[in-house]
Amino acid sequence: MENSLRHLRVNEKARISSITANGEMSRRLRDMGLVPGTEVKVVGRAPLRDPVALRLRDFTLTLRNNEADCIMVETMEDDNE
Repeated sequence: MENSLRHLRVNEKARISSITANGEMSRRLRDMGLVPGTEVKVVGRAPLRDPVALRLRDFTLTLRNNEADCIMVETMEDDNE
């Protein structure tokens, strides 16, 4: 099921399916490695739920909710790591 990255729970894994941002924000997100096909895992949230911390490609990245809203993902089953 496709949803925005903002709606994932802590420790939930997903695969990026598309980026809905345009212009400068789209370029910035792609430059940070947030491209379709990339697997991400939510590793934390601030107390007021903004920003969200993600783990992808061996690094941790934080995004504001308005940025996370532009990243559409498909959730993945959690396999034993």
